[in-house]
Order: sequence, then structure tokens, then C-alpha cells
Amino acid sequence: MIVRIPRAVGRVLVSAAAVLATGVACVGMAAPAQAATYVKGFDVSHYQGTINWASQYSKGARFAYMKATEGSSYRDPNFNTNYTNSYKAGFIRGAYHFARPNVSGGKAQADYFANHGGGWSADGKTLPPALDIEYNPYSGGTCYGKTHSGMVSWIKAFSNEIHARYNKYPMIYTTFDWWKTCTGNSSAFASTNPFWIAIYRSTPPTSIPAGTATWTMWQNADSGTFPGDQDKFNGSMTRLRALATNHD
Repeated sequence: MIVRIPRAVGRVLVSAAAVLATGVACVGMAAPAQAATYVKGFDVSHYQGTINWASQYSKGARFAYMKATEGSSYRDPNFNTNYTNSYKAGFIRGAYHFARPNVSGGKAQADYFANHGGGWSADGKTLPPALDIEYNPYSGGTCYGKTHSGMVSWIKAFSNEIHARYNKYPMIYTTFDWWKTCTGNSSAFASTNPFWIAIYRSTPPTSIPAGTATWTMWQNADSGTFPGDQDKFNGSMTRLRALATNHD
């Protein structure tokens, strides 16, 4: 994925437990919050070349997204291999579509995606189809020449078509900065679509699309233990399987 976002410097937090361990009095200090539960994963395209999926599973990754399509004519040449081999290695996996809203309509791109790998079934192994909507790496402006309302309408057309075909709303991958810039921080998808937020830092996203309760996935680095971009699911394996099982 092509993401132009600044890297934030994480803050080092000292827990109450750590302070207590030093013997220093902590009158009035609240008990430390329970650590968040995350599942590790990653996302790839053909740029990562051949991937040893069994090896990545042994390193602790449990889910993966892989590029299937872009616009209304491009298919990632490694998608079929990645999709099949990740499944055989035990991954919960899903496909993503790189949006190009100035090339064709949202419905047309959703159909192209669905017809070339972007399907979904409630088998507990397939993540929601994902829409990668972000800074335009080509000509046509950051927001692909669309107004806030025009962009929201385009995303809505894509989302509704995926839902009509699979009774499952797509995951929306974006950065908060792009979402604010190009949709006006729309809350139109807060009650339907899970959000996959990209921000490269050590602490989870705190700025998320308006009305959204929390982020579902977080792309936290563009390199690391696993191939491609590094991701975290906001919850346990049980919740991840539920996302791959339940209809909307």
C-alpha cells in the first residue's frame, strides 16, 4: 500500500506497577489498565515476491491481506498464489482493492474486485473484502478530483455493492488525515464498515473517522518481522474469527 503519513514518535509510559516496584508511594494513583489484546498480521502485494507462508505463521502472524485488484483493469499477478498458500498455512486472509475513484465508479470497481478475488464467505477463514482508499499516487490530485460529498458517494457505491453481493460490508483502509481531507471526516460509514487505520508509530490510533467506536485493524509499520506492511487486529483470535464468520 502506498501511504504518505508522518512517523510519530511514541512516548514511553511508566505503569503504576513499575512505580510500585521501586517502593515509591503512589497515593491516589489508579491501578494500571489491562494490556490490550492484539493479533499480529501483515499485508502484501506482488512487490514482496514469493512468500513462505508457513514460515510467517511460525513467527506469529495469524492474518494477512493481499492485493487483488486496482482500478478497473489491474490484477495483482501474485494474488492467487498468495491467497491459496496463506490459506493452506493456516492464515485467516482477505483481499484488498486499491481504489482509483477518477477512473471509474465505485460500483464498477467493486464488481471488478469481486470478480477477481474480492469475494467473501462466512467460513471463519476469510476477512471482509477491503477497500484501500488513500492518497492518489498518480495524476489527478490527492482526492482524485472529487469533493467531499463526491468521495463519500463513491465509497458508498463501492461499499453497498460489496454488501449487496455478500451481505458483508468491506473493511475501509485509510489514514485519518486523508479521510479528513477528502471526505470531510465523514461519519457515513461509522455504523456499517470496520476501519483499518494506517499510522506508523508504537501507540495505537487515537484519531479515527467520526462516529466510529474504535479501529478494527491498524497498519503500524511498513516493515518489520513479517513481509510487507505490519498490522494488528484490535482483539483476540476469537474476535478475529468472528469477523471472518458473521454476516453484517
